[in-house]
Amino acid sequence: MAERPARPEVATQSTNVTSSREPSESVSLQPFGDEALEVALIEATDHAVIVADLDGVICFWNPAAERIFGRSRSDALGESLDIIIPDKLRARHWDGYRRVMQTGQTDYAGRTLAVPALRHDGTRISVEFTVTLLRDATGALRGIAAILRDVTAAWREQRTLHARIAELERELAALRPTER
Repeated sequence: MAERPARPEVATQSTNVTSSREPSESVSLQPFGDEALEVALIEATDHAVIVADLDGVICFWNPAAERIFGRSRSDALGESLDIIIPDKLRARHWDGYRRVMQTGQTDYAGRTLAVPALRHDGTRISVEFTVTLLRDATGALRGIAAILRDVTAAWREQRTLHARIAELERELAALRPTER
């Protein structure tokens, strides 16, 4: 078994987070009981929240990511994003990822994307996600965050409905008299 690379230090809470929308605009975490509201939201949400550094190494993995991808936080931290990307999509993913990390620009901010993903057991799932670039107080790019949700059941239902519509259209066409 190959030796696992050393894991980067992972911050469990940040008090100064900068949005990719305005590098100079800092967001202060608001208190919510004993923890910041933002931390409570990320820990309790049904959506996976995954943060990767400039090299695509996972440095944050919330409880919903554990549930959706079937991999514990301790197993995911320090690993490459490859653990959730199907083999066939990796080259395209990394080409785009490197371009975004080099330029600091993404065409996908503010858009919801749908892609296949991999669970720990190798099962393919369908996810929808949004991304945001993460910058430090100086505006330097530090990584990327993705908020994902498992839409596998909805995707299968949609596929079944499309197949049924196509079947009904064929049946209807067979009942119509032939045009001459």
